[in-house]
Amino acid sequence: MNPSRRGIVGHLVDYITRLGVTAITGKPYTPTTQGKNERFHQTLFRSLDKQPIASTSEERQTQVDEFDRIYNSERPHQGLPGHVTAQQAWDMTSVAEPHRPLVPAYPSPSPVTAAGALLPENTRRVTVSGGVKVKGVEFQMIGSHLAGTLVTIARDEATIAFYDVTTGEFLIEHPWPEPGVRYVSNGRPRGPRKTPQTQPSPMS
Repeated sequence: MNPSRRGIVGHLVDYITRLGVTAITGKPYTPTTQGKNERFHQTLFRSLDKQPIASTSEERQTQVDEFDRIYNSERPHQGLPGHVTAQQAWDMTSVAEPHRPLVPAYPSPSPVTAAGALLPENTRRVTVSGGVKVKGVEFQMIGSHLAGTLVTIARDEATIAFYDVTTGEFLIEHPWPEPGVRYVSNGRPRGPRKTPQTQPSPMS
């Protein structure tokens, strides 16, 4: 299952986000969004069906590598000008400059933990209520105004800190709660906010 759909950013997305790459996923139950990838697999499977049955994974990998070579270097690409091969088009394209990482590999600690050794642990997306769940503890003190924001988590045995993935900005830190604590409050009561009741005007 894609952990992004549960509000959790996996290690792969965490890594490529730091490289400046935006991860996208297809919508559930809409296979047409993966059409190009599925079509490529169909071509690959048809090619492998014509090959002798591989007796080892190494032999199968050799067949796949040969398919890749023909597909990219010998097969004219119908969608390219002059029907050149994919390799020819790649060779004629100037090399793009890589994106700079959005945040440093090890985020700068806040002034409170400047002498510590907080290391980045993972990335999460702030929930609509302004919280993030880490190691079974729900930290509800980031703020609903940051709902949907990707945050990097950095922690040691005593402290946890949160940073904005996009800007690298330090957001907030908190002492790691005592064993058994599963909820760190933002200082407001849990549950929906109560609407102030208007007092009825006295009868005249």
